[in-house]
Amino acid sequence: MIRFRLTELIADKAFRERRVLSLTEVAEATGIHRATLSKVANQPGANVGTDIVDKLCRYFGCQPGELLTYLDDSGA
Repeated sequence: MIRFRLTELIADKAFRERRVLSLTEVAEATGIHRATLSKVANQPGANVGTDIVDKLCRYFGCQPGELLTYLDDSGA
């Protein structure tokens, strides 16, 4: 399963900038609908397009590997 690290990236950016950073603010800055960001942040295995990944990487100044992690959920 692919897991988004959106919550962690928001927390890291907020800490670096010493301020509160909300999903609404990220939505406004990226042009991504807030409901989509909420799904990415809270729904394991959320399915979004590469355009969303691109916008988030641009906003956070990160590579896709810093935004996404792979979790082996096969149970093996």
